Amino acid sequence: MIKAFIKATDQILDPLTRRVVWTALIFGVGIFILVWTLVGALIFNTTFFTIGWLDLAINWLGGLATGALTWLLFPSAISVIIGFFLEDIANAVERKHYPHLAPINAISTMNKVLIIFRFLTIMLLLNIIMLPFLFTGPIFPIIFYSVNGYLFGREYFELVAFRRMGIPEANALKKKNAIQIFLVGVFVTVLLTVPFLNLLTPIIITGMMVHLFEDFRSRA
Repeated sequence: MIKAFIKATDQILDPLTRRVVWTALIFGVGIFILVWTLVGALIFNTTFFTIGWLDLAINWLGGLATGALTWLLFPSAISVIIGFFLEDIANAVERKHYPHLAPINAISTMNKVLIIFRFLTIMLLLNIIMLPFLFTGPIFPIIFYSVNGYLFGREYFELVAFRRMGIPEANALKKKNAIQIFLVGVFVTVLLTVPFLNLLTPIIITGMMVHLFEDFRSRA
């Protein structure tokens, strides 16, 4: 996993991914601003209590709530970027590190949209369900990183693997390496909650998954 991370980080400086890096940065900033604006508007324009002073107190705390919810929802939002740019990033990684590979089984745009939509829907629902755990203190980070780590690891391993093999073979490979895929997902989720670094995470997670997939496949 460490080797995959180093190689994926090095890919950020590669000329083949420079366009994708800048595109991911621009879209990442835009999505962060959009999520911040939508969450803030929802909090400040919603009446939570009929008691005036209590609702005013909630609005005063709205800034903190907006920041917290944006931090929680940002990984889900930026996952859309990862999905749509995955093909370009993965191709650049393969051209640099695995030039001997045959042409890919390209995922159609419709299938890619369906996979990303399913993933985004599940992730948003689970993160909303997890919101009450915010009040459980140190238990919440464990739940948050575990759930999101599982989702990120599973979905993006599949997106990479489906380019190179059929669904049954990819699922078998995923099951055989489930623990390592989960740990990578948790690691990526941590990166997605680190300001500024999370904007480059789309490049890192895709690069890591390509390297891990090729390693798993060669050992299999």
